[in-house]
Parts: sequence; C-alpha cells; structure tokens
Amino acid sequence: MAVTLLDKQILDFTYIIAGVVVGSFIGAVAAKKVEMTSMPQMVALFNAFGGGASMLVAFAQYLRVPGSPPPLFMGIVAVSILIGMLTLTGSVVAFAKLQGIMKGAPIVFKGQQALNGLIVAAIIVFSVMAAIGAGNISPLLLVLAVIVLSGVLGVTSVIPIGGADMPVVISLLNSYSGLAAAATGFVLSSSMLIIAGSLVGASGIILTNIMCKAMNRSLANVLFGAVGVEGGAPSAAAGEQKQVTGYSAEDAIPVLEAAQSVIIVPGYGLAVAQAQHVLHEMAELLRERGIEVRYAIHPVAGRMPGHMNVLLAEANVPYDQLFEMEVINDDFARTDVALVIGANDVTNPSARTKKDSPLYGMPILNVDQARTVMVVKRGLSVGFAGEDNPLFYDTKTMMLFGDAKKMVTDLVHGLKE
Repeated sequence: MAVTLLDKQILDFTYIIAGVVVGSFIGAVAAKKVEMTSMPQMVALFNAFGGGASMLVAFAQYLRVPGSPPPLFMGIVAVSILIGMLTLTGSVVAFAKLQGIMKGAPIVFKGQQALNGLIVAAIIVFSVMAAIGAGNISPLLLVLAVIVLSGVLGVTSVIPIGGADMPVVISLLNSYSGLAAAATGFVLSSSMLIIAGSLVGASGIILTNIMCKAMNRSLANVLFGAVGVEGGAPSAAAGEQKQVTGYSAEDAIPVLEAAQSVIIVPGYGLAVAQAQHVLHEMAELLRERGIEVRYAIHPVAGRMPGHMNVLLAEANVPYDQLFEMEVINDDFARTDVALVIGANDVTNPSARTKKDSPLYGMPILNVDQARTVMVVKRGLSVGFAGEDNPLFYDTKTMMLFGDAKKMVTDLVHGLKE
C-alpha cells in the first residue's frame, strides 16, 4: 500500500484518503464486533470484496485504454472480470447461506449445469467479440455483458452447494479472489499484484485440496454433488425403531472423574453456544486431577478452515493440546471418555459402512471406539449431510441433551464440588 501511494502517477489523494478512512473504519468495526460464530460469514464477505475490487480495477483499466485495446489485453481483462465477478456474487451467496438469509441446503433445478455451460460459452464468445471488434455491437456493451453473466455464473455455481461443503467453498472462493487479483496484476503490468495474488490463489487451492481429501470427495463432487440438507429431525424410521436415554451433568461427572484419559471433540455447536471458555475451564479441572485431556480436530469441523483451532485459541487452550485427526484417531480405542460437543457428521460411523450415505468414505474421528462416549447436543437432529447418526443410539453413549454452554457449565460446577 505504501509503495502504491508513493507512485508518481497519483496526482490527487482525495479519493484515496477517503477510501482509506472509510475502509479502515469498516474493517475495525467488523474485527471488533463480529462474533466468532459469524467469522465464516465475514471471511465470505472479504472474499467478495477482493473479487469485486479486482473486477472494478480491471474494468477501469479497460476504460482508460484509448481506441481499440489489443486482443491479448482484452483477453486478460475478460479473465480478471470473470474470476472477480464470479468471486463477488458467489461469496455473497455463501454469506447468505451461512447467515441464514438463504436456506443452507442445495438449491438445484433441472438443466442447471447446462445453463452454467451456456453462460460460460456466452462469456467466451462476448470476450472474443470485444477483443477482435467483431460485429456492430459496442465493445463496451460486450464487456458489460461479460460482467453481468459472470455475476450470474457466481450465483448459479454456489447455490447447489450444501452447508456441509461450505468450508470447502469458502476456501475455494478465497483462492478465486487471489486468482482475480493476479489476473488484474497482468492487466496493470504489476509484478507485485501478480505475486501476491498467485500466493493467495495457490494457498487457497492447496487448502481446498486438503479439505477434499479429508472428506474423501473430489472437488467436482463438492461443486456438483448437491450434498447437504437443512438440519432437521432424524428419519421417522430411526425415531420409531431406536430409543435414546438422556443423561444429566450429575450422571456424567462420576464417569469423567473416574477416567484416566479424555478426548474432546469440538464442533460447530460449540461455536454457536460460545462454550469454548467454560470448556477450557472444565478441561483444566480434569487435568488438575491427573486426567489426560486432549482435543481432536477434524479438518472440516466448523464452517471454515481452521474454525475450531481459532475458536479454542480464543479461549487460551494450549496449542499442544490440539491434535489433528490422523495423529489422534488411533488413540480413541485406548481412551476412557470421548466427549463430543456440537459435532455430528465428523463422528458418524455411517461413513464407514453405509454405501448409500453421502458421508460414505469420509474419514471420521473414531469416537465410537472409546470406552464411553458423551455427546452434548440439543437433540437428535441430523447434521448437514442429512444422515442419522447411529452413535447416538450406541449403548455406551451418554446423550447429554441441552445447550452446550449450560451443560459444560453444570459439569464445571459439579467438578468443583
């Protein structure tokens, strides 16, 4: 930013100073006011701003070029506009889904993929026409058409993606925002912007790939598989044939006190309840009794990459107590208590055996192998994948129904007595 502001081509700092002041104010308020549970929404909006900024800069540079721009220049402008506008509208849709403005389940309709293909084809045709000056249509109108169609493509590309895949989508859109910046760097002949955008784009793609592997699904399946439903009640058959016994904090306390090792599995429900601070207090009480306490973090726990790590760091949980799935998974079989708080799909044993399940093949945390499983949850509602969790009906599972923060607070009070 400092190097840019020292550029000799800048003749008037009025708008630049105004932008810095307004943007800094918005960023400061967002950083101060946004709750941890809303962090994924804020990241989605930041991705949108990045894509939108790249698109606007590329379009502005196109307007500055006198006469008929060279075809190569027009091609780069078209790529920057396409990626930037797709990132802008796609990220806004992701924000709306996460915020509950739109339903989190996939929104699909007949011929959706064919429509997307036609939009991409139209964008290519209009871009080529604008580059070579074909026909009697104004190149500016063609570029504006590319902007509009790219925005529509962003919407139609993200609406069929369900809530369970939102962490992957946010990571991918973050990569798109970097690619848009890199493309705009080519438009401006700015090496610095190309390098910075490429770093963001590459790291986002790498993270997206890591998360897809964690779910044992391809990126194509995430984008086009339409997996995920609104969280709701389990199937009627499950409710009729299976019985669940609810336990209280008083029932759970003796089991925890008698344990030698406890592994805590946090999920998005922990973030919603804002129970991370009292959970850390409970873990410290157990550790004071000589009980080994660790946290198992699934790569797609929460609603964006690293959500659980940041959430627990906010509560000052030591980083060396956090273990990734592949490191700690084999230890569940030697663990006295697995305490699951607000997690569902990442602990669902159906992922191993039920071939018609959308979770089938996804690596899960082996909580069902622990000697005792405690699940803190409001009810028996399914996760984002819409799959009933047989772990809840296991005879060694203690279902602690209620708000996560209240339940863990009750556990803390009981451990202190």
